[in-house]
Amino acid sequence: MARQLTVTQRLALISRWKNPPGPSEQRRLERAERMIKTAVDRHGPFWGLDITVAAKGSYPNKTNVRGDSDVDIMVKLNDPVHTDGVASWWFGEQADAGTWPRTRLRNEVYAALTNHFGSVDPDHNIAFYVPEVVGSRPSIDVVPCFKWVKHDFSAPGGQYVGSAVYGRNGQRIINWPERQLANGRTKNTDTNLRYKFVVRVLKNVENDLAAEGVIKALPSYFSECLIYNVPNPVFLAGDFDDAVRASLEEVYQQLTGTWFGSQRMMEPNGIKKVFSEDQKWTEKDARELIERAWHYLGYGG
Repeated sequence: MARQLTVTQRLALISRWKNPPGPSEQRRLERAERMIKTAVDRHGPFWGLDITVAAKGSYPNKTNVRGDSDVDIMVKLNDPVHTDGVASWWFGEQADAGTWPRTRLRNEVYAALTNHFGSVDPDHNIAFYVPEVVGSRPSIDVVPCFKWVKHDFSAPGGQYVGSAVYGRNGQRIINWPERQLANGRTKNTDTNLRYKFVVRVLKNVENDLAAEGVIKALPSYFSECLIYNVPNPVFLAGDFDDAVRASLEEVYQQLTGTWFGSQRMMEPNGIKKVFSEDQKWTEKDARELIERAWHYLGYGG
């Protein structure tokens, strides 16, 4: 079992953790994003194409924490559009058709990065890894992807727009970074900025617990997923410390309560369930994280 903070220690850390990384670290993250955009802009085969280069994940969502602020950047080709189901027959899913099959996109992104940065690690299943330059920019995970459209009559405009990532192992992963960003901003506004504050607290706690060997290291997005499912009024009662305590209690109740509460938990994109067969985490991981966080923060038990 991890050490347990005193009340004084907990309040001091919560006060420090409530804010995102400072201006200097923010500038390093912004520099990384600009450099990827420059690499893509200078790559001849991409000229004239509809390509979106944008950060995704904790950095644009402002849930990144100090000392754990690498940046994920997508290079998304918006034409051809990818889809599936009946829509793939009607609209024509073109993952391996035309002049831009998935393998070519991956190869050209790698070429653009190596031309600009020199040293790039291509051996990961999903992303290309650009190493950190100390004092200049953090490490960067660059993800080649295609625009993905999910046709749904209940969606605004009749469709949800995300991105389709194809791993080297042939696996397809659908992400919804724009919806995650929009939903997170709305929830943060509706909770007087406390939603993202509590997310950063849990991420910092997870980092400490993993460093001490109390739990295994978990993706930082996992903490965001869990806290997203806390109802807005829970964040608003009492002070910041009360918001953290109440949020952990609420998540644990959903994980351990009846009526399959954990199966109703959704990612911040509002489309994917938090717990499913293709996730990198389990309900057991979630229970252990919340239990250990509760003890570490000195809330009792």
